[in-house]
Amino acid sequence: MIEHPKAEELVEAVAKWIDSVRPNLPPRDAFLARVAVNVLGVVGRELTLGPAAEANAVRRLSALLGQEGDFQALNAQLCEAIRDGEMDVETPGLLAALKANITEQIAIDQPNYSSVRPTT
Repeated sequence: MIEHPKAEELVEAVAKWIDSVRPNLPPRDAFLARVAVNVLGVVGRELTLGPAAEANAVRRLSALLGQEGDFQALNAQLCEAIRDGEMDVETPGLLAALKANITEQIAIDQPNYSSVRPTT
């Protein structure tokens, strides 16, 4: 049986290689290499953390809205409910769900931005 490297492993390998050659690059190219490494970090975290974060968000939004659906549909329903004034800061569970969702997204996009850790 052939075992292929996982996407996360490939992303990490490319990021490490870029980081290894970066010190020998001209300043502009070194900066662009650092940007590329950061992008690969986001991709790697999205691959590893993204599915659970989305599943958690779907669970929260389903409970909040009392409906089932995928993330995009539930998020669109939530936005519409907020826009139409059906939900606001006084809606039980709304702020907690939004905070938990954004905390998990920040853990993927900018994990060093805050010391707040994702909640489920």
